Amino acid sequence: MRMSRDHILTSQAGSLPRPDDLIKANGAREAGEATDEAAFERTLQAAVVDVVRKQKEIGIDVPGDGEFGKSMGHKVNYRAWWSYCFNRLGGLDLTGPGLHEGVAKRAKPGEVVLTSFADRRDRTKFLEVYKDPEGGVYTGPGMAKWPVCTGAVVYKGHDAIKADIAHMKAALKANGVEEGFMTSVAPASASRLPNTYYKTDEEFMYAVGEAMRDEYKAIVDAGLILQLDDPAIAENWDMINPEPSVEGYKKFSKVRIEALNHSIRGLPEDRIRFHLCWGSWHGPHTTDIPMRDIVDVMLAVKCQGYSFEAGNVRHEHEWTVWEDVKLPDGKIILPGIVSHATNVVEHPELVAQRILRFTKSVGRERVIAATDCGLGGRVHPMIAWAKMGSLAQGAALASRELWR
Repeated sequence: MRMSRDHILTSQAGSLPRPDDLIKANGAREAGEATDEAAFERTLQAAVVDVVRKQKEIGIDVPGDGEFGKSMGHKVNYRAWWSYCFNRLGGLDLTGPGLHEGVAKRAKPGEVVLTSFADRRDRTKFLEVYKDPEGGVYTGPGMAKWPVCTGAVVYKGHDAIKADIAHMKAALKANGVEEGFMTSVAPASASRLPNTYYKTDEEFMYAVGEAMRDEYKAIVDAGLILQLDDPAIAENWDMINPEPSVEGYKKFSKVRIEALNHSIRGLPEDRIRFHLCWGSWHGPHTTDIPMRDIVDVMLAVKCQGYSFEAGNVRHEHEWTVWEDVKLPDGKIILPGIVSHATNVVEHPELVAQRILRFTKSVGRERVIAATDCGLGGRVHPMIAWAKMGSLAQGAALASRELWR
């Protein structure tokens, strides 16, 4: 991974607004309509080339493919940033009935287990808001159906990841960009599904990690930076009822980090970055676990870069963590400097101030300014690109301050 040697590098966290023609083509494909696969791939590659061009022109040094090749839906009603992997993993029953309504599990005294998506403590605390279509958080009439693991998990997405890589490499070459990244979901996040095949959730998680390793290795072997998306490490805290002890939760999470490290064993750490967030839905987030309580868990991931939320109002204050926590030698942080959680476009001066806070703690070379989370689908496309522009402008202001 590049470091900020002569200016503050910029990147982003993954998802970017999809163009209308790609949305239409994906919709037809997911609906089972007859499609010209060659034409679809041409549309997809053109979109990836264009989104890399936009990032370069706006001032993003390390662009991504916008996650354009990741289909987020299926005939069953589910859509999420991580659901693309359902179609790339064998052993899952994609027709349900994994309906996350109510509590999926009940924790015994002293036990730390996930309860359910529908029973988040944030949702329970603000239930009236979550149910109100005009409350700003509304999540629909009920939770969607999710797949269930009913057999041995294997990776079957080889053609899909091969196409994703080819499109991204073509886009980098066409735009003369030195380095780019691609996202892939980590085992702990990908395995948050009902399981009737494996004896334990841990066994299921390791099986998912072993399967997804094919995707991780393909991205790294192609010369791209691999970003491992794993909101579960922070977000799971809100999905455990009753609230566990911090030590109990850290023990629970470290098992998930061990599974991740096992899945990337032997892969070069300097080609991998890890993304942590507290969930990108636009909710109150008052039950988020503090960064200070899990920063050591995050740093246990065997990679070079750590991406995390730092721009939204629930977590911006946590830059002070890095005044007390020593970033290991050779490591890089990619703090979110602009946020998906608001339509307000951050001023470049504020962006610069946020960047400088981190450089004072860990050094200018080890900071890459990024976004809290993927912007695609979370804010209007015009706002998303305005935020990216402000990110680049603010990084330029900070660079002038740091390299006078």
